[in-house]
Amino acid sequence: MKSEDTPFEGGPMDGRVLPVLLGITGHPPKTYRIPVPDPDGGPDTVLVYRRVPRGPGKAGLTNRWKYEYAPEGVPPRRLNWPWSKPDVPPSGKPDATPPGKPDDADG
Repeated sequence: MKSEDTPFEGGPMDGRVLPVLLGITGHPPKTYRIPVPDPDGGPDTVLVYRRVPRGPGKAGLTNRWKYEYAPEGVPPRRLNWPWSKPDVPPSGKPDATPPGKPDDADG
């Protein structure tokens, strides 16, 4: 398997560089979880890091990554089906017109 030395920023791993296994696309995983055992024998603490671009690469393309500490953890993933209705219209503003025919004054 191929790996890449990837820097970590923030949190307890700040400044460290670890070899991270790359996926089939050649990118490291979007999130990196590090279990830290409790010295008293309690449940493990899990440190969560999110992959972010390191900076612009060749011709403005991002080809290098780094991990930033995410103290809040990973947000729950929400399925995004193509036929699902978005919560907010593309304009970013809620529709001012109530549902119904535009000409109908009674709704």
